[in-house]
Amino acid sequence: MNKRIYLDYSATTPMKQEVLEEMLPYFTERFGNPSSIHSFGREAKQAIDQARSRLAKAIGAKQDEIYFTGGGSEADNWAIKGVAYANRDKGNHIITTKIEHHAVLHTCEYLEKDGFEVTYLDVDEYGMISLEQLRNAITDRTILITLMFANNEIGTIQPIGEIGAIAREKGIYFHTDAVQALGNVKIDVNALNIDLMSMSAHKIYGPKGVGGLYIRKGVKIHSLIHGGAQERRRRAGTENLPGIVGFGKAAELAIENLDGHIRHVKDLRDRLIKGIMDKVDYVRFNGHPENRLPGNAHFAFEFIEGESLLLSLDMLGIAGSSGSACTSGSLDPSHVLMAIGLPHEIAHGSLRLTIGDFTTAEEIDYVINELPKIVDRLRQMSPLYEKVKGGQK
Repeated sequence: MNKRIYLDYSATTPMKQEVLEEMLPYFTERFGNPSSIHSFGREAKQAIDQARSRLAKAIGAKQDEIYFTGGGSEADNWAIKGVAYANRDKGNHIITTKIEHHAVLHTCEYLEKDGFEVTYLDVDEYGMISLEQLRNAITDRTILITLMFANNEIGTIQPIGEIGAIAREKGIYFHTDAVQALGNVKIDVNALNIDLMSMSAHKIYGPKGVGGLYIRKGVKIHSLIHGGAQERRRRAGTENLPGIVGFGKAAELAIENLDGHIRHVKDLRDRLIKGIMDKVDYVRFNGHPENRLPGNAHFAFEFIEGESLLLSLDMLGIAGSSGSACTSGSLDPSHVLMAIGLPHEIAHGSLRLTIGDFTTAEEIDYVINELPKIVDRLRQMSPLYEKVKGGQK
């Protein structure tokens, strides 16, 4: 097998050459500790300041509102726990949704064990929340709304501006996990009334192991990691200098190329969706048809298992992911697919294909040609599919 086609950009992205080149000197030549006062340290601190400025510019924030973390999950934990504990005197109620990333859901579950109350909003068949339900969930004890910008599985983009306006009107902090949105959607934290926002470098062609949290000036928040005085005394630990430099460069490139990126991946996504939907029966397309990430295509195929589908694709050199959690040892299907109302048997046949800057039309056409063959072969082994073919359904 010589062909290798990567269609799992929502899981991680390859690092761009420009990012790597900017990082390299900070492994060997400019290796100083940013907390040191000598020239090596000052050089390192200047590099971090530049990265902070680049990330701030990418989202319309001020430079001193950007804090670097070890990744998106840490940023989610810090935002939610930090606001919850810092504002406990005002209330103990948090609002989120049933389709959040586990970095948010598990953090909220942790806080529930410590006396906080959490409301988990429902979503409709497209994965969208109801603004009316959100308003009705707010109480005089609500201190935080934490709700993802765009879903990592089905790609649905929430009405972030409207949610931010509701939160601002009620005097409630609004945090959004924008790990999937950054680099795929235009973001202005002020226009959208966002108070805290989580980000990750490796989703935008940057390095793994580094993320960021935007904290609007004036937000009352506790630190998550204690120790030294790094990140203006809010996040202890010697900074990941090369990673932060890479994150800054990746953010700069993402904004410079945003319009072209969106056009490229959206065109290929639409080509993929049409090709699959035209060639395969008994398939459901998941997520909002319009308000979705430009490179996300999520399908649920009846009468097959997602794990078998993934393995068959992998044998042809095609990398995708499944909405089913069976590959991680769980027999339960994705919580996101359950929340949008998919039956277990259909949810287990899910496939997420996500497109990026390096995807080509030739690769998409290859998938359109090969995927229906795999689906048909797997269905031939399904007794349920045989009943449908025989008209016994």
